[in-house]
Order: sequence, then C-alpha cells, then structure tokens
Amino acid sequence: MNDRISRRRFVTAGGAAMVAGLAGCSSDGEASGGTSTDSASSGGTVKIGVLEDRSGTFSLVGTPKWKASKLAIEEINADGGIMGNQIELFDPDPQSDNSRYKQLTRKMIQQRDVDVLWAGYASSTREAIRPIIDRQDQLYFYTTQYEGGVCDKNVFAVGPTARQQLGSVLPYLREEYGPKIYTIAADYNFGQLSADWVKVLADENDAEVVGEEFISLDTSQFSSTINNIQEADPDFVMSMLVGKNHTAFYKQKASAGLEVPIGTSTAMAQGYEHRRLDPPAMENIYAGVNYMEEIPSTANTKDGGFVDRYYDMYPDAPYLNEEAETNYFSTYMYKKAVEQAGTFEQPEVREALESGISLGPERAPEAPEGETIELDGATHHVDHHMWVMKADAEHNVTSVADRKIPEQFLSETVGCDLTSEDEETQYTPRDYFEEAK
Repeated sequence: MNDRISRRRFVTAGGAAMVAGLAGCSSDGEASGGTSTDSASSGGTVKIGVLEDRSGTFSLVGTPKWKASKLAIEEINADGGIMGNQIELFDPDPQSDNSRYKQLTRKMIQQRDVDVLWAGYASSTREAIRPIIDRQDQLYFYTTQYEGGVCDKNVFAVGPTARQQLGSVLPYLREEYGPKIYTIAADYNFGQLSADWVKVLADENDAEVVGEEFISLDTSQFSSTINNIQEADPDFVMSMLVGKNHTAFYKQKASAGLEVPIGTSTAMAQGYEHRRLDPPAMENIYAGVNYMEEIPSTANTKDGGFVDRYYDMYPDAPYLNEEAETNYFSTYMYKKAVEQAGTFEQPEVREALESGISLGPERAPEAPEGETIELDGATHHVDHHMWVMKADAEHNVTSVADRKIPEQFLSETVGCDLTSEDEETQYTPRDYFEEAK
C-alpha cells in the first residue's frame, strides 16, 4: 500500500500563479530546465521527474533522452497540458552516479511528490533504484534498450529487449551470411544476459556460437580479441560492447582488416559511432534497433517530423538516438493513460496503462505509416517496430529489414501477468533455456 500523502489535484488561482512562478526550478539549487506552467490555461500541475545523465560516463546517451523528454513536455504543455494541467518538470543531473541516482530518486518521490518518474540509462542504475521504486510504489518508466526480463508492478520497461533487438538482426545475418557466430560482450549484467540470448536465438535459427568473449568495461585494446575472431573464422560477429572504451574495437577492427559482418544491439543507435568515428570503422555493422535518426519512417523524416522538431528545439545537438525516441513516445503513453483514467492517481494510471496503450507514427515515429506500437499491459513492455540498419564504408546508414516484434520472453515463456499478480522480479534466459546455461 502506498503510504505517501494524497496529491492535491487543483489549486486556487493565487496558488496556481505561485506554482507557475516556481515550475521548472529545484530548491536544491539545480536548474531543472523544465517548461514553465501557464496558470492562465491550467487549474494545476502534474509533476514529472526526469533523471537522465547529462554528465559523467553516460552523458553521451543520456543527454538526448533528457532533451527528447523536454521536447514531448513542451509539445504537451503548448497543446493544453494533460487534462488541462501543465507539466511541472524536475530534472536534476544524476551525473552517471548510482549513489546520486538513489538520493535523487528518494527526493523525487518523498519531497517532490512526482506523479511519474523517468530515470536511468544503465541496467545497473535501474537495479540500484528499483528497490526504492518498489518500496514507495512509484510509477516508473525505464526507457533504455536492455537485457529484458523485468516483471515489476511499478516498472514500465518500454525500450526494446535483447530478444527483440537481437531477434531482429541475428536471423537476418544468419540468412545472409551463414550459421557460425562469434560473440563479444561487455562483462556485466547486460552483456552477459545478452550473450545468453545470442545462444538461445542461435539455437532457434539453426546457428552455432563458435566463440564467446566478455570484455571488461575498462578495456580499450582489442588486438587479442580481433586475433581470436580471425582464428575462429565466424560467418558473423554479435557485439554487445558498450561505453567509451569499447568504441575503440570498431576502429581497431577496421585497421586490422577484419571485414566479417557484425550484428549489434548497442552500436550506432545509442552512441552514434557512425557519426563520431572516421570511416570505415563502422562498415558492415548491422544494428537491430527500434529507432535511429536515419530510420525511413514518414513520421520520422518528413518536413516537420520528429527529426525536424528535435533539431528545431536543439539545433546544436549531435544526434537523436534510440532511447530519445523511447523517452518521447512514453511521455505520450503516460498522457494517454492519464486521460483514459481521468485522474493522476498512480494506481488508476497504472491500471489504464495495463489496459493496453497504442500509439501511431506521429507520437511513436519508429512505426511506419499506418502502423502502431503497443504497450503490453501484462508485462509492462512494448511490442516494438524493429529495424535492421546497415552502415556502409562511408558510414551511410540504410534499412535492410523491418518488422514488428512483440515482447515474447515475459509473455510467452515466463507467463508474467502484472494485471493479475504483482511481482518485482527479473527473470533471465538461464531460468528457462538450456542453451543459455
């Protein structure tokens, strides 16, 4: 049972004016960057917390997430807010520090009394704050592509899972190039579980993992890994490398003349290596993604589309990445759920989300014209439209395949159903698939 005090939904005209003057500011002295409340069009505010890294290790990927949230909030406020209430944004920088994330999460819930929270890039961050989220029964959106398996009554993990991302690109590469796979992955929870998914998907697609390496996050020299790949002679590599140091792999593999196709769930879509690195570092890289700036959906690329709106607001931004689009559409999912529930009270909003929210291309630009993406209420995950994006020798990126891929692991294998039973569990492929062990 949530022990927090009930929220006051409406304020007097004088109180609204005072809130309007304070909206977008943090009393701890940190500028929030939020959109100011327009008291003339609103009887109150809805409080949203957005904790995304704008400095530190994950700032490269966290900053676009924060910016896309602000874009959605600005659009919603300009269109009258949510049920006539303007959004009040609280968004101090967590600085890629999990201790600070825990501190700020408590502050968002206990002091700011936020109606909903977006927070975190890394899975380690999600797991650091999830006990706080669950103790307080806080409605929480986690928007990073991730290893999958979180079945939690309070968590809406709306980025694509490893099974969706790898399940788009691995079958494509198996069909195009052959059955032998070499896996390289970051040596922590995300990389290890993603590598397990490669083994599961290899079995399902009549392929074989002929080699597997886990790379520590502080590694930046890959000569031995490149030699191992060359000796194994796979038909393609699956890469789940992450972070600044691991970017060096792509430059070094090009210098070494390693031309084997590489499938990935991490490169290009998040850290836009195809923009940051000199060609041909990313040649023959195939990314399985729900979104990249280059996906050819009409809502994404048209005049006045998602890309245009983002760069109109942030003309100096270097790239519009995968998680940014997920922050954007999930803000609209929240708006739609509140309007369906007719209240901001979190249990009722959660119930509305669990009824199944769908969005078309205008609010979910990953979807092609005439299609939608859906929030699966039972698992709190999204049935995404997934794209396989290929980089050529000049780092031009084009789509080579696309299709909708539903969330499958929690729904079909685990049987997670948060509409009928509350859980706070993360399941792994090793719990269910012999191939992953």
